[in-house]
Amino acid sequence: MNKTIFRIAKMDCPSEIQQIKMKLGGLVQIQSMNFDLNLRQLTVLHTDVHQPILERLEELQFNTSLVKTGTTEELASDGNKRLERTLLWKVLVINAFFFVLELSVGFWARSMGLVADSLDMLADSLVYGMALWAVGGSLLRKRRVAQWAGYFQLALAVGGLVEVIRRFLNFETVPFFQAMIFISVLALIGNTISLYLLQRSQSKEVHMQASMIFTSNDIVVNLGVIVAGGLVFLTQSKWPDLIVGTLVFMLVARGAYRILKQAHR
Repeated sequence: MNKTIFRIAKMDCPSEIQQIKMKLGGLVQIQSMNFDLNLRQLTVLHTDVHQPILERLEELQFNTSLVKTGTTEELASDGNKRLERTLLWKVLVINAFFFVLELSVGFWARSMGLVADSLDMLADSLVYGMALWAVGGSLLRKRRVAQWAGYFQLALAVGGLVEVIRRFLNFETVPFFQAMIFISVLALIGNTISLYLLQRSQSKEVHMQASMIFTSNDIVVNLGVIVAGGLVFLTQSKWPDLIVGTLVFMLVARGAYRILKQAHR
């Protein structure tokens, strides 16, 4: 089945619609017609080429032009690609914003948990950017994007664990628990919105599944930093923050393993 969309600039009332119906009524290949007066568009489902339909519409002199044509499957695929791009741009902006916020506040508050979470947000932002590049591409490209995302996240986890060890071995002052909790609650809200948007797409593509894994990890991390902030307040010690930092990077490494496993299927 083919689907063709025409723009008819002078179609602005029911009388033009009736004229169009009468003009196209004799074409046996037409299965259905859908009129949109607001957009001044006509969508036609048909079994043959669109050219005879266009020729008859042009005879009406309603300033008709072709918007797009293809099989119903192809046009549905185009719609899915646009939806994926829109969703990925939204979560990319959310994660990039919280990367900057958590990194700056993390260093100011001397919180390894916030710094670790900010770097995880950076990894997510890069992954979403790579996923945007993969939308509409071949399966091989999508798998490669997922692999790059996994390797990057693994490298980030190793680097983070090294930094945590360094802080364990050196004297560090107690972080500001108020900043840890407040910023993590904001990040939790942002990540929850991101995960909702991604899950609503119901995409089974490997690059979209990788994005969901990253965001799910972030929600767990946010909760962990909130708990660590509470423990810092109760104990007046740096250890809860460093322990959570360690767990964050272990979680990042686990997420990298899951993504790489999925990409090699």
